[in-house]
Amino acid sequence: MLAPNPSSDVVFLLDVDNTLLDNDRFKTDLDARLLRDFGEPARGAYWQLYERERERLGYADYLAALQLFREGREDDPDLLRMSGFMLDYPFAERIYPGALEAVEHLHGRGTPVILSDGDVVFQPRKVQRSGLWDALRGRVLIYLHKQHMLDAVQQRYPARHYVMVDDKPRLLAAMKQAMGEHLTTVFVRQGHYATDTDVAANQPSPDMTIERIGELVAFELKHFGPRASATPAPTPTSQDSP
Repeated sequence: MLAPNPSSDVVFLLDVDNTLLDNDRFKTDLDARLLRDFGEPARGAYWQLYERERERLGYADYLAALQLFREGREDDPDLLRMSGFMLDYPFAERIYPGALEAVEHLHGRGTPVILSDGDVVFQPRKVQRSGLWDALRGRVLIYLHKQHMLDAVQQRYPARHYVMVDDKPRLLAAMKQAMGEHLTTVFVRQGHYATDTDVAANQPSPDMTIERIGELVAFELKHFGPRASATPAPTPTSQDSP
């Protein structure tokens, strides 16, 4: 039985995909591999299955899509190699510049914890292969829908205040609605959500906005508190908490 985690003054909750590592690049590489090994029609079929499963599950499940993709192709030797490509993908090479430095910076100011959505096989594998598991000292939480697990997160890592760092404004808004002033939300403008024209439609809007995860090294603890100034030096793009 695990010993309970001691209370922390501030817990930093860090998303993985397109927050700490470039998952869009992984998808591009996967797309190229599908085209090379199976051709254009099959590549399209895989992504249709992927989108169907994502809609059904509410999170990305690349292995579930591959399992469905298997139907009718069981005698294709390239199919077996695809699972190896996914599970052994060099995610350490996809860590964003400055991400590990940002994590280390947060270790000195509170308790950083990975909080991610995903399946129970591929997403933990990604965190391990990337080196993030070790960088976060084993503090890794992966749920089907993290915005619905906030009570469990707070029980696992009790704190005076929480900071959620994510590339998805929709999730940040949902978590802010649930936790209110107990949570500071930080939008990292990376990945395909960076140019989302509907970002402003997600309310409440993020308390803070940065362009790159590495910019977190410029922030001190006072910048993350409720109603605290969010203007570090040097000055990454940010805005005051409401």
